[in-house]
Amino acid sequence: MVSYRFVIASAMDKIFSDWEPEPMEGGMEAFCEETVSFQVGYYLGCSAPPSENALYFTVRAEEGWDGETLVRKVCLMPGGMVCYGEHDDDYLSTQAGLYPDLLDTMPQEGLHGIYRQWRSVWIDLIPSKDCKPGCYPVTVEVRNRRQELVWSAKTSLTVLGAKLPKMDFIHTEMLHADCLADYYQTEVFSERHWKLLENYIRYAVKHGINMIFTPLFTPPMDTAEGGERTTVQLVGVRKTQEGYSFDFTKLDRWIALCLECGVKYIEMVPLFTQWGAYYPPKIMADTEEGEMRIFGWDTPAGGEAYQAFLEAFLPQLRRHLSDLGILQNCWFHVSDEPSEGQMESYGAAQRCMAKYLPDSPLFDACSDYELYAKGAVSRPVVSNDHIEPFLAAGTPELWTYYCCAQGVDVSNRFFAMPSYRNRILGVQAYLYRLQGFLHWGYNFYNTSFSTKHINPYAVTDSGESFPAGDAYLVYPGEDDMPRGSIRLSVLAQAMEDVRAMQFLESLTSYEYVAGLIEEQAGMRITFAQYPRTKEFLVRLRHCINEEIKERL
Repeated sequence: MVSYRFVIASAMDKIFSDWEPEPMEGGMEAFCEETVSFQVGYYLGCSAPPSENALYFTVRAEEGWDGETLVRKVCLMPGGMVCYGEHDDDYLSTQAGLYPDLLDTMPQEGLHGIYRQWRSVWIDLIPSKDCKPGCYPVTVEVRNRRQELVWSAKTSLTVLGAKLPKMDFIHTEMLHADCLADYYQTEVFSERHWKLLENYIRYAVKHGINMIFTPLFTPPMDTAEGGERTTVQLVGVRKTQEGYSFDFTKLDRWIALCLECGVKYIEMVPLFTQWGAYYPPKIMADTEEGEMRIFGWDTPAGGEAYQAFLEAFLPQLRRHLSDLGILQNCWFHVSDEPSEGQMESYGAAQRCMAKYLPDSPLFDACSDYELYAKGAVSRPVVSNDHIEPFLAAGTPELWTYYCCAQGVDVSNRFFAMPSYRNRILGVQAYLYRLQGFLHWGYNFYNTSFSTKHINPYAVTDSGESFPAGDAYLVYPGEDDMPRGSIRLSVLAQAMEDVRAMQFLESLTSYEYVAGLIEEQAGMRITFAQYPRTKEFLVRLRHCINEEIKERL
């Protein structure tokens, strides 16, 4: 006889093959159109052929429920390098292995247990905008291939009588259009490529991302000096003896697609190379000799030719975006991560862009407070492990980011980190009244410096360059649709937390909500110090929900 064990577990647990999950305590709560999640862990205790151990999961919310239910398979993904040598003790493991991450569609043939190993399914519940408030029993049933009931259990979802307001916080995860074309082996800006872009943008918006990285020209980032990434250039350029002309047809289509998908902000790629702004991006143009690259690694950014190009291009772009009515929501990068020794070239690049884009925000990753104090970067996006001096100085309109280097104490979302370390970002962003959060890797399917393309199902550390999970949040599905991850779902919950805290603030005050957070935490939360438990986040969110419900 086939022998199984099952357990309902929290969405903030990562269920490894050899770790028995803790049962989830209590039920769940959600506002209308808010996604809440839980897991069902299952364990096969005896050896059985696949034909005998197939499992089929169904989830049913009862008594007047109106909403969407989504059941997905949690897949173990290979993590070769899961952290750098410098790390703290708050990792689930620092060893290579299989880590639960990919959320894949449920196979028609059912799920199969593996002898003496734990596996899990991920379940989302999303009450509709018209779902009536109340407590709804939720039943999980598991049947075998003969449709015999193997196991059933109940939990509950309390739907609160309101809808969270739109998020007053900017969240960007850089979308790499070239990586989609490369992985799916389709022509850039072909109709299939446009459909892929739509699918991935819609999925991003669904998960709390409201700003989209937009390739005016091929991004001059994560590229080896002298190397090239696949050309993805939205702006058509024509160069003649009389000068330059520009075709914004593809850019218009991109912006229209973003707005249709629910995007609010457009993030323009840097117009100068990373780490110093020494060179222009790769720019292709129609010339009298045919299509050719007119700028790149062999043309200095401060040279006469590129400066003349920007003098022609930026005023036309600004007018065009203004005519579209989108200029006020367009943000521009100069060059990523300038350092002390690069201030001359970076400063010249920034002054050039500020001259032609006087009413547009310029923002870049910069974590050196002294550089900011000297006026080097107008709007710094500061790594969360270097943010304290900026906070102490009261830096206005402050952003934060993390990437591969932020692996000690602060929040991040590597495979090997517990999910509370991912979700705490929402609390920190609210407490410190940040304007936005930026991450470079929504779907970066290349090795470091883009020297090779990778299969993201097999290589999760960018060729042993970055800790597994740093470079992308979504996997490319065979049906041209993205596949989610535990990390993206938990990050989306962090954004929902921001919305809930902002909702309560609208009913009380910032001071009231901040005091409530500190009371529940039992400590002053910083970017390096915070409660290291999932229970804190569950308790805090319940408390915030109760406060909102009481006032409504």
